[in-house]
Amino acid sequence: MKTIALIAHNSRKTDLLNWAKVHREALLKYKLIGTSNTSKLLSEMLDIEVKGFGHGPSGGDILLAAKILQGEVHMIIFFIDAETPHGHEHDIQTLIRTAVINNIPIALNRASADLLILDERDQEE
Repeated sequence: MKTIALIAHNSRKTDLLNWAKVHREALLKYKLIGTSNTSKLLSEMLDIEVKGFGHGPSGGDILLAAKILQGEVHMIIFFIDAETPHGHEHDIQTLIRTAVINNIPIALNRASADLLILDERDQEE
């Protein structure tokens, strides 16, 4: 079973939640992981299992990069807040760079997340 990491900056959590509601049935076909606050929100609001692995600003982004390197992550949906500076910007860039270097698809907004999940569904049919 493929694993999708679901992450969102605080100001984008509602956007990710709304996106996940639309794609809930498709998401049920995957193992889902996410940073602690995002995973808790999605699990509680959508009644789906999203396993948490750490708080983003406290090293969660680096933990996810490590999971990519270990071959444990197949896709990332990361709704970023590009308008607000983040104290852990280097961690975010490390995560994105790790995904790119390892050929892991990464969506950074709703439009690209739609394309990833729809493309995955099309490949399964």
